Amino acid sequence: MPRARRRKKKKIRKVFGRKRPCKFCITKIDVVDYKNSTLLTRFVNDRGKIAPRRITGTCARHQRILVRAIKRARYIGLLPFVREHYR
Repeated sequence: MPRARRRKKKKIRKVFGRKRPCKFCITKIDVVDYKNSTLLTRFVNDRGKIAPRRITGTCARHQRILVRAIKRARYIGLLPFVREHYR
């Protein structure tokens, strides 16, 4: 006897509200300095991971610049790779 196939239910994507404008585009900042650790820490979460675009609201161009600056600051020692010891 052939088995009856079960159909998979389609997942419904949630539509979120209005997208946040890029902070760098609004203030017309083209260069993100890796030495400005106070600016860079806003885009790093509590575990030391770089926050994604959908959370920070940056555009793709500035996200790439931001990631490059964060990685440079980590390599030099201005930003920690991991924030603090956590369990």
